Amino acid sequence: MKLEKINLDGKKTSIDILDSIVSAKVNKKLVSSLIYKTNANYKGRKAKTKQKNEIIGSTSKIYAQKGTGNARHASRKAPIFVGGGIAHGPKGEDKYKIRKINKSEKKKSISSLITEKNKNLIIFSDFTKEITKTKEMNKILEKFQAQNSLIILDKISKDKIIRSIKNIPNVKVTDVNHFSSYDVLKFNKIVFTESSMRQLEKKYA
Repeated sequence: MKLEKINLDGKKTSIDILDSIVSAKVNKKLVSSLIYKTNANYKGRKAKTKQKNEIIGSTSKIYAQKGTGNARHASRKAPIFVGGGIAHGPKGEDKYKIRKINKSEKKKSISSLITEKNKNLIIFSDFTKEITKTKEMNKILEKFQAQNSLIILDKISKDKIIRSIKNIPNVKVTDVNHFSSYDVLKFNKIVFTESSMRQLEKKYA
């Protein structure tokens, strides 16, 4: 599929991109499942309370089973007693499973999302000139209406502009190996350089 490639002066040329990346079948059910797994894995699980079996203390029966007129109880570790275990409290991160994300799932979901965001996809020529001023970079983003964007760069382009772009809000700069479906969904525009798009083709085709 042919898409536009833009240089910083606004000059447009065409570039051939694999259909499996930018014109794939959109699988919303798969994307939804992957976003759920991603968010679940990122979520912090630091809070922890002690369950009944983790309380240190005597396990002896506190009084006879029958004849007292009171409810039946075993030890004071039961959740209804002060100092006992917590019945349904947070269990800490070790007790929660990490949801596995298959490579094929990730590939298909990213292709689905890029296809769906085709109109908000920008492909730049590789950055050859170093840009060090945040103000200059901000003007470029405003020019191409990419103030809220995920910018996926090749290594050379990233080295050229990272100093000028890292402090701009609502912009995430990354490479082909370090972005997720959640990132693609979160930002309004998706920006590639020509080289980073070629790297994506090799990885996800």
